[in-house]
Amino acid sequence: MNARSDIHDRLAASLKEARKAKGLSLDAVAKLSGVSRSMVSQIERGESSPTVATLWNLTQALQVDFAGLLEGRTAPGIEVIRGDAAPVIGGRGRGVRIRILSPAEAAGEHEVYDLRFEAGGALDSDPHGPGCREHLTVLEGEISVLSGEDRARLAVGDTARYFADRPHRIQSVEGPARAILIVQNS
Repeated sequence: MNARSDIHDRLAASLKEARKAKGLSLDAVAKLSGVSRSMVSQIERGESSPTVATLWNLTQALQVDFAGLLEGRTAPGIEVIRGDAAPVIGGRGRGVRIRILSPAEAAGEHEVYDLRFEAGGALDSDPHGPGCREHLTVLEGEISVLSGEDRARLAVGDTARYFADRPHRIQSVEGPARAILIVQNS
């Protein structure tokens, strides 16, 4: 057996084992991951090699260790997401890069983001669910926060906690800025 087919076999077995351990059907995994049912099936049978993006989506949907899949390790341990592997999303903003730091299963409950603003970059958000709060800590530069009619200006090390169940905006002041944002839904 060559190394390539061994890797495919281990990957296929690990993904199938993780899916069955969660009691999920192929359809359920497809809906959770955004990967087609037929592709999930082909990967589990070792008939298709997933892209890194596809594999990432599947591991997040199945809540398994990305790095441990090939070792057959889907149990708890230390999950490491390398800086260049964390998913990046677009937002209702300009001049801002949003990197997701929290696991997929935390979406809608407790989300963590790394925000990097270009000079003048801004992130405009519609109201989240009732009682939702955001906690923003500035790591670099200066940031202005607007929540409803309330406004605050933050410098490095400052943290702002505010309601996000109303229109809100986060914007760099003058130069580039970076912050960690925690979204806490009630």
